[in-house]
Amino acid sequence: MIHFAGISIQSEDIVDTLKQEFKLRSVCQRILFQEIVRSAAAEHNLEITPSEIQAKADAMRLEYKLESAAKTFEWLHHQLVNSDDWEDGIRYKLLSQKLADYLFSEDVEKQFAQSRLDFEQANLYRIVVPYAQVAQELYYQIEENEISFFEAAHLYDIDERRRLQCGFDGRLSRWQLPPELAASVFGASARTVVGPIKTEAGYELLWVDEFIEPELSTETYAQIRDRMFQTWLERELQRLEANQTV
Repeated sequence: MIHFAGISIQSEDIVDTLKQEFKLRSVCQRILFQEIVRSAAAEHNLEITPSEIQAKADAMRLEYKLESAAKTFEWLHHQLVNSDDWEDGIRYKLLSQKLADYLFSEDVEKQFAQSRLDFEQANLYRIVVPYAQVAQELYYQIEENEISFFEAAHLYDIDERRRLQCGFDGRLSRWQLPPELAASVFGASARTVVGPIKTEAGYELLWVDEFIEPELSTETYAQIRDRMFQTWLERELQRLEANQTV
């Protein structure tokens, strides 16, 4: 039973709501992932120390601006958890990371070398409009210097966030882009307009301000490791399901 806003909510009602919103399967999957992680960690004698939990808790307090114990307990209460629940959550996250490092740290560098081009990055600007004719006209205007790419994005892009950022879409890796855009982006020269390209979003014009050569940074390491770990979790879950049907 959960108490929320002064009202008691039965566990059955929570399960029913998850079913109605088609979220129960994903929650059950996450529960089994936790069991898989804990079992594998125990098999490999991996443990989380109190100092590791404390360091992570301190980092979270800093992130959420929880300057005092009172604010921390108020935040936990708002999240419907207590300090033990919070500690358990931290322990599981740290255990998952430690297990992922144990299983895949030696393979990350090999994977990076094999798929190096996937991690080439670009500072990408985009303009997305609903009509081909509009996209083509904007292309000609940008090419003839009648309007800058950034001004056109600010005026015409269908996405408010990109309009406010004059078309900036982020520093993106090849694997983060749909194939039809990735080929055009990473086959273009920097600071030239590309397009129009028809996508599900509309008709797109692209502009790469800068290409960034791939390197095995801390962030890239974590991306590769986490993808490999997620694949491993899914395989382990399939193996459990297969054993249940035997």
